[in-house]
Amino acid sequence: MSGQPTRPAFRVALAGTLGVGLAFSLAACGSSDDTKSGGSGASAQAIDCSPYTKYGDLKGKSVSVFASIVTPEDQAYKDSYKPFENCTGVTIKYEGDKSFETQVLVRAQAGNPPDIAIVPQPGLLKQLVATGKAVPASPEVGANVDKFWSKDWREYGTVDGKFYAAPSGASIKSLVWYSPTFFKDNGYQVPKTLDELKTLTDKMVADKKIPKPWCAGISSGEATGWPVTDWMEDFVLRLSGPETYDKWVKHQIPFNGPESTAALDAVGQYLKNPAYVNGGLGDVKSIATTTFQDAGLPILEGQCALHRQASFYAANFAKGTKVAEDGEVFAFYLPGKDTASKPLLGGGEFNLAFADRPEVKAFQQYLSTDTWANVKASVSQGWVSANKGLDISKLGSPIDKLAATLLQDPAAVFRFDGSDQMPAAIGSNAFWKQATNWITGQDTQTTVNNIEKAWPK
Repeated sequence: MSGQPTRPAFRVALAGTLGVGLAFSLAACGSSDDTKSGGSGASAQAIDCSPYTKYGDLKGKSVSVFASIVTPEDQAYKDSYKPFENCTGVTIKYEGDKSFETQVLVRAQAGNPPDIAIVPQPGLLKQLVATGKAVPASPEVGANVDKFWSKDWREYGTVDGKFYAAPSGASIKSLVWYSPTFFKDNGYQVPKTLDELKTLTDKMVADKKIPKPWCAGISSGEATGWPVTDWMEDFVLRLSGPETYDKWVKHQIPFNGPESTAALDAVGQYLKNPAYVNGGLGDVKSIATTTFQDAGLPILEGQCALHRQASFYAANFAKGTKVAEDGEVFAFYLPGKDTASKPLLGGGEFNLAFADRPEVKAFQQYLSTDTWANVKASVSQGWVSANKGLDISKLGSPIDKLAATLLQDPAAVFRFDGSDQMPAAIGSNAFWKQATNWITGQDTQTTVNNIEKAWPK
């Protein structure tokens, strides 16, 4: 969706990343020759270069990487490349640009693409492949994806039957933030089904221990409305299932069909119910004027108990806030219809190549390994991956560990954010605007009808 205002979906998750330079001295590999090639000598902690020998001697070669992640969040990426650089001799030239979504397309169309692009949306990936400049992934990358990711993830890196890009990082959106202390003090249990979530909310209303159970906010500049789209996507996924969700995203069923109507009405039971919202912030309409960054903060003030938002929301709590199962605030999985189903809504990145030089193929392969995932986890905060080889103990925070545990759950069925896959006229325009109108009083049927009318013919 280039050229459109970018909502803080996966990119916000990266804003929580601490560019931990850690003088982590992955910079040195285990031999004296490796140290001479750029390590930090005696101050560096030697690492085993044996996992890198399969990539060969790449001294004198370079690989360019282009991404949306900029300073200081890009430092953790650069640090994660150091073992590969020092053990193979290659140089990785990283470039971050806030206008990445627009510029990467311009560069590809002009015949000047990077060697590797870190692509944050399946829709953009398809557009880049359509330029004819992208290169299908090697069999080695495909084998790694088959080993370390679910079929859902491989499908998002596939265009017209050809596999192009391995997944990289991921974020989970199917979470509800809450106060563990408030739950413990009042005997509340984390719900395991949607019915239990509704029952819990009603009990909070009846108990009157808190002004309102839920707090919410959808204001986000030109992207105002996007949090409602996440709510709705979660409920389409839960009420109608992943296959119907896929059809809905691809417009194989109409946006104003019964599936959409049921999902938005289900969201309305929470967001448009004056008994449920908007704790510490106002009435239902205040949701439209409350920024998404501020929306969950009343949990810490005892004004609300529940806030549906992604794993990246942890970055919005003040420094020093304990975000943990025994802390001031934490999150639980937004449950499915029953305990047997585990739908997960989220976002992620994909490593797409535009060159098939040996060094580029080798680096793309490295990025698809559990080796890279664990190095990246060791130098980051606020970053997780759906890579099954990721050692969760390496993750820096309880919320990261929760997200990774959900992503690695064999029962989980992952689906990428729907609006990020829809045409820009819908996903970053009509859907946002009509969702905002819905919050401020427009009825469900008018809302879904208006979005359907806006769908490109």
